[in-house]
Amino acid sequence: MGFKEELNSYKKRFLEYLEHIRGYTPQTIKSYETSLNKILRDSEIEEEKERVIINIMRYRLNSIKKSKRTIYANLSRIRSFVKYLNDIEEINVTLKGAQNIKLPHTLPKPLDKRDILKVIENEDEKIKLIIKVFYGLGVRISEICEIKLEDFMGNFIRIRGKGNKSRDVPILDSLNKEIKRYIELYNPKEYLFEKNNKPYKDSQIRYLINKTFAKYGIKATPHQLRHSFASHLLNSGARIADVSELLGHSSMATTQIYTKLSHSIKLQNYLKAHPLAKED
Repeated sequence: MGFKEELNSYKKRFLEYLEHIRGYTPQTIKSYETSLNKILRDSEIEEEKERVIINIMRYRLNSIKKSKRTIYANLSRIRSFVKYLNDIEEINVTLKGAQNIKLPHTLPKPLDKRDILKVIENEDEKIKLIIKVFYGLGVRISEICEIKLEDFMGNFIRIRGKGNKSRDVPILDSLNKEIKRYIELYNPKEYLFEKNNKPYKDSQIRYLINKTFAKYGIKATPHQLRHSFASHLLNSGARIADVSELLGHSSMATTQIYTKLSHSIKLQNYLKAHPLAKED
């Protein structure tokens, strides 16, 4: 049986994955199902040796009159489906004709620090440390997968960022102790987080985070943990220049877009800075 014949069963498993692992609402799942049905109906699907090619150009041509946001949402859903097939079902699928449509950036909502701490308290050493590295260091998902044992330098860790750029990030004493305890317990060979002596893939890390928080009724992603790191630092009075450097942003303007200062912090800064707010 080929991919076309099995397509409905793959879609069904994908939608169940969105519900039970990713914690999506019934309404969101229905939107995914509608988008996938339309795109796949309008697409050419070819099986080439051990690879499947989904060409969505015909869908793109049929959708010219739709809004950019609608097309973008549909493309995002088909990309998620293809990623699921590649990573979870382990089928070699290539999406053809899915050029990007640029929209204004939307920010992920930071997690409540109480929710993060609650999950950390009740999980095993590995999950606990993965969450703490995201929330304690503000790393990207691609960066956490690349952390090697040789990257630890006392109270600092060297993070390999985008564009082959590296940055040295300070480690909290408590986190440093947990990392050392974890290394003694799990004995990784080269990378901090390994499975079968190979570094975790970003899809595996994302799956662990989604599944772990979902147990507590919390919808969370690795990027939300990174965003929470930045937002909570800024809301506690950290300088935006320092947070920008910790995040590995090449421009402080990116940090200003990426994070939202709370109204109370903005007000405090305003009252401190404005001449009329100063006492004689």
